[in-house]
Amino acid sequence: MVSLICTLQDHRDEVYWCAFSPTLLATCSGDKTIRIYNTNDFSELPFSPLSGHRYGVHCCSFSVCGTYLFTCSTDALTIIWSMATGEVKTKFEHPGGSPVRVCSLSPDSSLLLSGASDGTLALWDFHSKKLRKSKAVTEATVMACCFTPCGQMFVTGCTSGDIKVWDLDMKQLYAQRDAHDMGVACCHFAPQFDIDFSSVEFRLASCGQDSQLKVWIVSQHGAAACEMKLLHTLTGQSAPVLSCAFSSDGELLVSGSVDKTVTVYNASDGVLLHTLKRHESFVTACAFSPTLPWIATGSMDKKVNVWRIADRDSGQAQPRNPSCQGAGRKLSGHSRLLVSDWSEEDVLAWLSEEGLEELVTTFTTNNIDGPELLCLTKETLASELSIESVGLRGKVLRKVEALKAELTGLDAPDEFLCPITREVMKDPVIAADGYSYEREAIESWISAKNRSSPMTNLPLPTTLVMPNRSLKTAIGRWTATQ
Repeated sequence: MVSLICTLQDHRDEVYWCAFSPTLLATCSGDKTIRIYNTNDFSELPFSPLSGHRYGVHCCSFSVCGTYLFTCSTDALTIIWSMATGEVKTKFEHPGGSPVRVCSLSPDSSLLLSGASDGTLALWDFHSKKLRKSKAVTEATVMACCFTPCGQMFVTGCTSGDIKVWDLDMKQLYAQRDAHDMGVACCHFAPQFDIDFSSVEFRLASCGQDSQLKVWIVSQHGAAACEMKLLHTLTGQSAPVLSCAFSSDGELLVSGSVDKTVTVYNASDGVLLHTLKRHESFVTACAFSPTLPWIATGSMDKKVNVWRIADRDSGQAQPRNPSCQGAGRKLSGHSRLLVSDWSEEDVLAWLSEEGLEELVTTFTTNNIDGPELLCLTKETLASELSIESVGLRGKVLRKVEALKAELTGLDAPDEFLCPITREVMKDPVIAADGYSYEREAIESWISAKNRSSPMTNLPLPTTLVMPNRSLKTAIGRWTATQ
């Protein structure tokens, strides 16, 4: 069962893209703006809408932990925004000044890829803010690009209908000619992948002007050999399919079409599960939340719909985040989560561990969760929480500042921190959930008979891990500057 839980109608022009972070929803539009919503109540953040592009904004994407938002536009710019303040952190101008149609961030947030109307790609080093390589990859417009979950390859799709696989040096590894007749509109990899001794397999979804949604197996054998094989051709929509996305567990696949419908499929067998019909015009965007049983869809009707998917086995809505369930867990337990992802129960557990039990009732009454905890000031503690003791207010603020320092790795980029240890990684590896971890930490996690992902709490399809060389290089460069 799928139910519509919210319709957002703030954009003044058609919606081009939508994206979720663990706590936020971003939407972008032909009205030149990006709007940011809190997924707790779908209220806009104080700095929303973001206005920095001169023309329509075609694509938006969050970094893995939601610290940054990336947007690209017809103005040839890809802009990086801070999600703490809404400020512009960096602007990348596409070589040649061609309109940028799509952008994608590598899973470890070290590389940024942008595709343009003139058929060129630009690959940027996110941390050094330098152009790594630019190349013409097609004579048509690049409409789609995305990295494999391991971050070692990426694919592109263009209006000529071809899908191509590339390594990080922009060497073409494989070309699927006429993957979609009349053009590719969107591509998206499932977060999970399979490793079998000498080969790695990924699932890729693509859609296009031929009114089809396709699922491919992209295989890499050895250092260079690569191939694509068609797994499913899904025909649940009667007009061009403009957007597609896998769920975070890789079990569902959603697509949006010119026929105004949204379809949800079982990604394993291609069975059509739901057809949603609440948009009044072309459905141009769709995205799954990484932590909630939600889908966001955007349309040329200027609206964004948010849908809730009931659990397929129980018929009940899934919990907000399985790894956040239950109170009384140790700090070492919820150190696997960003503070911004803490529930109210996590905050209460932290208060008890820090010897601040007297504030449990006050924090409970005021519904203080992780994001609220990070925003506490002397003024809010006094006026809003009515904590009269100056000494107690000071103690709380010192504890919060110590917590920030502990969990941010002394100002290291969040992507450099192991999600388990919250320390800068020395030997980063990619697990089957698509996240990067310190090798020793994830191997210890697995050896303790934890076959679930530390980040998603979902079963790991395999316990094998792959070295993340690009992330290790980026960390090395950052460490050398400290």
